[in-house]
Amino acid sequence: MDDLNANLIVLSLFGAVLLLLYGVKLAGDGLRGWAGARIKTALETMTRNRFVALGTGVVVTFLLQSSSATTVTMVSLIDSGLISFSQTLGVILGSDIGTTITVQLISFKVHKYALFICGVGLLVRFMTEDMQRKSLGEGILGFGLIFLSIYLMSQIMEPLKDNELFKDILQASGSSPILGILVAMAVTAVIQSSAATIGIVISLALVGGPGTEIIDTRAAIPIILGANIGTCGTALLSSLRSTVDAKRAAFANLLFKLIGVVIVLPFLGPFTSLMELTADEVSRQIANTHAIFNIGLAVVLLPFTGVLGKMIEKWFPEPQDDDREFRLKYLNPTMLETPSLALAQAARETMRMAERVEDMLKLSLPAVTECDVNIIERVESMDDDVDMLDRAIRMYLTKLSREHLNEQDAKRQLEILMVISNLESIGDVIDKNIMELSRKKAKNCVNFSKKGQVEIEDLHTRVLDNFTLTMSAFTSQDKSMAEKVFRNKNRIRDLEKEYYRRHIERLESGLSESIETSSIHLDILTNLKRINTHLTNIAYQIMENAEQG
Repeated sequence: MDDLNANLIVLSLFGAVLLLLYGVKLAGDGLRGWAGARIKTALETMTRNRFVALGTGVVVTFLLQSSSATTVTMVSLIDSGLISFSQTLGVILGSDIGTTITVQLISFKVHKYALFICGVGLLVRFMTEDMQRKSLGEGILGFGLIFLSIYLMSQIMEPLKDNELFKDILQASGSSPILGILVAMAVTAVIQSSAATIGIVISLALVGGPGTEIIDTRAAIPIILGANIGTCGTALLSSLRSTVDAKRAAFANLLFKLIGVVIVLPFLGPFTSLMELTADEVSRQIANTHAIFNIGLAVVLLPFTGVLGKMIEKWFPEPQDDDREFRLKYLNPTMLETPSLALAQAARETMRMAERVEDMLKLSLPAVTECDVNIIERVESMDDDVDMLDRAIRMYLTKLSREHLNEQDAKRQLEILMVISNLESIGDVIDKNIMELSRKKAKNCVNFSKKGQVEIEDLHTRVLDNFTLTMSAFTSQDKSMAEKVFRNKNRIRDLEKEYYRRHIERLESGLSESIETSSIHLDILTNLKRINTHLTNIAYQIMENAEQG
């Protein structure tokens, strides 16, 4: 073979591999866009039991077209607090099975229909304005490109079937399994897809006729084992700066694969002979090996996920100072590609913001009545946390592309923005107004009259109760709760007027405490009413969204 032909083969092969990787990515992105809400629903069902979790992993991985993507998603969801570490173990085992579906399709020589599949994908993509259908078209096109790339690779490598050096290099995996495993691990870690690695191996098996394939099953099995380990690299990297539970999930994925390889490696000869009996063609034997390895691994390990989970938890204990610094907890940029999940994370972070504001509101009463400067300073520092969350959530939500949001998600996005805006305003009322009044009262060392303090405490309690009810309505999307908050608006307004009138009566009677604290007293009543107005704004948005469906 001359140098020119060799260079053309290398360049063409490189292009075909890039086409394969692009097809895998396009298929995953397209199906994820088409099934975004379905993925969220599937993930929610995993809480039932380990068998449902296993099935969830299979489905989600087929949609994402990568077990690495599934594990990274699990790491993100754990990091965001949407699921717990124990819930992911069955999903991780299922994700390994999910990768075998695409490999099975490749081995059935679907590449013969690659151009037709690409055509269908393009037709669906350009014949509709619906974003979900466009995504489905992209997913179909991605599958077509996967199959087309496999066909191209098998044709490009056809001249190499009689090249003894090339065949010796490939067969080295069979004579040195550890080397084959290590090389496959490295390649898969780089391209981030075990399905792509095994797809390349299958394309080699398609070159030549029966008995004359470039690669045989004995040489392919170590590559399959190495690809299964190498696919763990992406999840491990994504977990490095995540929570301890996310690190546990990424390590569990690696541990499961290592256990499988350790079980198979001593029996590689008999295992290879068994795999050769599963089909006549080497390409089918390779696909079956990948499937049997991962299905067998799930069957063996699924009953022991509880024990393995506890063991991993001991290896990765909770850090002692995990919660000392207030920081973002649920916002994860990797979830922005799936709007429904990103909005769920933003809602959870919004509830953290609400909890902070609620704490400020609770502390505002002793800050006012007890003249404790330490409490005042604590509330003021908490407002910094609220401002940080407001900026972060707002920035996170604006990164969601409007064109990829369905109508329901768009409404939820606007609702969350409305909520954080009003929560931030409540924080400002407490920090800039009520705390300023508290400092003034503490500086002058004055006290409210007994009746005046009781009235302030009563109005504060009613506003606090309304705050709790409002955030419950936001979390549950309960229209009846929101309506109750809205009805409370007039009651609290009337009560503020009544307490205002009573204070004036005490002033007219010459009560000294009322005279000394008059402006502070009335301003506190006014600010509590302002807080309730912001709560009513949130309730109104919830009611409006519920009415629009």
